[in-house]
Amino acid sequence: GEQIELSRRLRDCESVIRSAQTASGRGLPALTAARHVGRVATCSPLSGLTFSAMEQFKENINLSGITNYRIGGPATFFFEAKSPKEVLWAVNAAKERKTDFFVLGAGTNILAPDEGFAGLVLRPKIDFIEIDGDFLRAGAGALVSDVLQAAAKAGLSGLEWAGGLPGTFGGAIRGNAGAFKGEIKDVVHDVESFNTKTFAFITRTNAECAFSYRSSIFKEKGDEIILSARLLLAKGDPKKIAKAIAEKIAYRMNRHPMEYPNVGSIFKNVPLARIYAEGTPNYADAVRNSLLHFRGSSVPVKIDPFPVVPTAYLISESGLKGVSFGGAMVSPKHPNFIVNVLDAKASDIKTLISLVKTGVAEKFAVDLEEEVHIL
Repeated sequence: GEQIELSRRLRDCESVIRSAQTASGRGLPALTAARHVGRVATCSPLSGLTFSAMEQFKENINLSGITNYRIGGPATFFFEAKSPKEVLWAVNAAKERKTDFFVLGAGTNILAPDEGFAGLVLRPKIDFIEIDGDFLRAGAGALVSDVLQAAAKAGLSGLEWAGGLPGTFGGAIRGNAGAFKGEIKDVVHDVESFNTKTFAFITRTNAECAFSYRSSIFKEKGDEIILSARLLLAKGDPKKIAKAIAEKIAYRMNRHPMEYPNVGSIFKNVPLARIYAEGTPNYADAVRNSLLHFRGSSVPVKIDPFPVVPTAYLISESGLKGVSFGGAMVSPKHPNFIVNVLDAKASDIKTLISLVKTGVAEKFAVDLEEEVHIL
């Protein structure tokens, strides 16, 4: 009964999308076509249905085992969705049971609570990678490292800056990941997502994604799950691309404390404009000299992709490098990393985050913004 009804409704949805694709007459992908003719919403809700595959949900999965920090208590439910349909099913199941849900990528940028999560942790495991000319399309669950490997093999340039970047493709887009003067927004062509409120499938152009420094519409709104995205890259030499990626990986390995569980940079770098107004002599001097003289300290200024002051230097100049609490420590190797050195608790990490923010504010009158997601 229930399973047959679910299948019928899904078939109806697919029929709407196929009809929309035909009606568009433009050779667009199905979801894009459906959006263009305004019919996606007609196949969205699954109200009244329960999730007949509820037994597929794993129960009481420790978040410490599926996040890079190796911290966190049990999640009530855990499910890996291998297709957009399964994402829809899982979200519907949570809503039918009035259960909170949280979307998890590779767990490389999240601090999970010690008490765990009372709800569903949903991991989109949509990890395909396709090459079509200068376009690379990948599922949100594909690892960034696998996307880079596919791009290099195909001789497609534009992602070299991401060498060594952990996490999933979807996570990189959600947070507009960037390094070495590059950002994912520079090459995103369009993004497909699923709205968890309206149950609509949406395709957005680059401009519609509202990318900003380490953010996007997906991160700001918080009600959409990225399913896949298409990048527009440039032709290049496979060997040169692979070499550039390898160089970035080596840089990260040499300068980051990879010997301990971590989630990368805890805080965003500080835009220079938050210290000196853009256009002022002090701002111009700092950019020209790549050096900021401020409150008795000299710290570098880099382009990322606009002038920023690396937070690691502010933390170091505030005398916080190597400071520890419980099982956590501000890394002496890279102070913008707080590492788990001895079975740290989430509370230990939070204490150090608060301590670092207070110390930098007192020294430099700068309020740091977290880049890590605290669940």
